[in-house]
Amino acid sequence: MRRFAAHLNAHIGALYPAAGAVDLDLTRDLLGLPEGQELAPALAEQVQHRIHQTLVSPVRHLLDAGGQRWRPYLLAKVIDVLGGDSTHFAPLLAAGELMHTGSLIIDDIEDTARLRRGQATTHTVYGTATAINAGTAAFFAFDRALRKVVPDDALLRCTLQETYLTALRAAHAGQALDILGLHREMDLAIATGRAEPLLDQVRLAHRLKSGIPVRAAFRIAGLLVRASPEPLGALERFGEAIGTAYQVTDDVLDLRGVMHAGTPTKSVGEDLRNGKVTMPLAHAVALLPRRDFRAVWEEIRSGEMSETSVRDVTIALESCGALDACVEETEQMLEPAWAHLKPLLPRSPHTRFIHALSRYTVQRARIA
Repeated sequence: MRRFAAHLNAHIGALYPAAGAVDLDLTRDLLGLPEGQELAPALAEQVQHRIHQTLVSPVRHLLDAGGQRWRPYLLAKVIDVLGGDSTHFAPLLAAGELMHTGSLIIDDIEDTARLRRGQATTHTVYGTATAINAGTAAFFAFDRALRKVVPDDALLRCTLQETYLTALRAAHAGQALDILGLHREMDLAIATGRAEPLLDQVRLAHRLKSGIPVRAAFRIAGLLVRASPEPLGALERFGEAIGTAYQVTDDVLDLRGVMHAGTPTKSVGEDLRNGKVTMPLAHAVALLPRRDFRAVWEEIRSGEMSETSVRDVTIALESCGALDACVEETEQMLEPAWAHLKPLLPRSPHTRFIHALSRYTVQRARIA
């Protein structure tokens, strides 16, 4: 894993280098200048620092703070199990991690978050305007990496781009639903006592935000090694299950907290403070007495929760079994998808490792 991390970091550095490592070619790449359009050396020298300061540094601020990087590691294992060479495709894996980092930067702005990976969020350090632009620009590292990895296969490159853009579209739709919120739907669930319609809404947002992007990543891995349709389809379903389950667990960890080296990596109860309807809240509709839950919801909806209120609501959700219901739901997503994929993969320790890593990724306390 350490060797892989070092290899991945090298390719991340090639796309988004540390300060002082930006040359003329990379500057042109970051600027998106058409081929053949010259950039005068004097102008390039002036622009290099500015483009690094506004596009690269904000992303590296979050990248250098750590994170699991389970997505590229898991995809590398899938590529190798299917007979490919993950080292050859490492630039794309690095670009995927940059895209994820960019999405976290934007997500923190939309959630008015102050803490990520144990440090100040990017927008609180660089300003909101710069963070929005840099976070969005990180999505386009994929195109730069794709031209390096698949330079001579226009059809495959087009298919991979289509898959990637579909994932971005789904992720933005999911985030749109998340921003809009589910206050009216929660009111209806409390009035009727029916949790399932509300749960379906939360599940859809989670699938769009995280499930479909991971599904797309697994599809890209399969396409790169020319996987046949049946294993490719099973890979996609397994990827979607991992991504969606990961997002459900994120709802749980918002309440239980995540520690790294004794330091909180995010503010506990951030979703509660923002008045968001998460998976634990949706499950609690059917698990808490209606009168008790109505009081809990009114406090959350007010958007003025104190530390004591956050703690009391968390205890109530934990005690009624809402958090455990979320954990059980992740099992129901992951295991059937794996049961379908497993027979289509070679029988090897690497295949078993993919299953073990996916479970570990979804279940453990983590750094996003």
